[in-house]
Amino acid sequence: MTDTLRKGYVPSPYGQLHYAESGDGVPVLLLHQTPRSWTEYVDVLPLVGARHRAIAMDTLGFGASARPGGPHSIERFADAAGALVDELGLDRFHLVGHHTGGVIAVELAARFQDRVAGLLLSATPFVDDEKRRGAAGPRRIDHVDPKPDGSHLQALWDNRRGFYRAGEEAALNRYVADALGVLDRVEEGHEAIRRYDMEARLPHITARTLAVCAPHDTYSLPSLAKFADALGCETQVLSDGHVAAPEQVPQEFADVVLEWMARS
Repeated sequence: MTDTLRKGYVPSPYGQLHYAESGDGVPVLLLHQTPRSWTEYVDVLPLVGARHRAIAMDTLGFGASARPGGPHSIERFADAAGALVDELGLDRFHLVGHHTGGVIAVELAARFQDRVAGLLLSATPFVDDEKRRGAAGPRRIDHVDPKPDGSHLQALWDNRRGFYRAGEEAALNRYVADALGVLDRVEEGHEAIRRYDMEARLPHITARTLAVCAPHDTYSLPSLAKFADALGCETQVLSDGHVAAPEQVPQEFADVVLEWMARS
C-alpha cells in the first residue's frame, strides 16, 4: 500500500521539513513519537488516506527533516509543525499525535485553536509537576554509547524489544534505523516532554478531543484519566498494542482516527 504515498518538503525557519501523505480531501496531520519518523504511520497513512488527506511529517530534528542546533523543545517542535501546516495551506485540519507527537499536538492545538477540527491524543503523557521533576534526573530511555564493535546496535534493539511481540520485527527495525539517525540526540525528545508546561496550555485548546491508549502501554495509560479531568474529553483503550500502537494495530488505529474525524 506504500505505492499510494507521496512525499515532499516544505521550507521553515529551521530548514526543510519532510512529510509523507496519502489521499485527498479533509486533511489530518499525524505527529510521531521520538526518536521515530513518519514511518511510524507507514501502515496507517494509506488506510486513513482512502477517505481523507492523511499527512505524516517528520518532527523537526528527526527523520529527514532539518536538524538545527540548539536545544529541542515542544515549543520549537510546534513552531516547525505550524510552519508545515501553513506551507501546505491547511486552513482547517484534524490533528493526531502519538506519544511525543501527542504533546506537540497539545501545543499546536493550543495555538491554532478553531483551525483544529478535532484532536486525537494517542498514548500522550500528561506533563504535570511530578513528570517535570524528573526532567533534571539521569533517566534515559533510548540512550546507548556507540561502540567500535557495533554492539550498540544490539543495545538499541534490546532497549525496545519488550515493547514489540514476535512477528513485529519490521517495526522494531524501523525504530532502530530512526534512532541511529539521531544517535547523538536520541533522548532529547523525551527530555523536551519533561520540561513542557502542559497545564498552562490545555485551557487554550478548543478542539473536541479524544485521548486513546493501547492496553499494554502502562507508561501512558494513567494519562487518560488526567486528560479527561483536564479537558473533559472522551477516552478510549484500544484492543491491543504497546508503545508502537500505530504499527501494531494499524487497522484499528486508522478506524479510530476515521471515526473520530467523522464525529468532530
